[in-house]
Amino acid sequence: MAPGALQCTALHCAMEFDMTTTLKDSQVSVRLPTELKDQMEIYAQLTGRTKSYVAIEALTEYLTGRTPQIEDLKEAVAAADRGDFASDAEVAAVFSRYAAKKPPGAKRASTKRQ
Repeated sequence: MAPGALQCTALHCAMEFDMTTTLKDSQVSVRLPTELKDQMEIYAQLTGRTKSYVAIEALTEYLTGRTPQIEDLKEAVAAADRGDFASDAEVAAVFSRYAAKKPPGAKRASTKRQ
């Protein structure tokens, strides 16, 4: 498995990377709510990992998913600020591509209240 790759099993997800160099890179001190710290300690005991490993694993997974989302949102806001909007026709094309297809002869559901 490549360094930094996520490997999941039914019981455990683990990031594979070189802990010897990662831990020497820098140190961060973080205050955690007691309940979260307890959860981290339980997870570390269950998996046979250190608390540092669990923290690195959790932050890596969180940031790997979240960073691209934030980058995409910032780009979308910048595009909107430039006036880059989809035309009505482009929006309609996307909706028609993903619209649920009704089987032949299916009736449309009534939207009237009784």
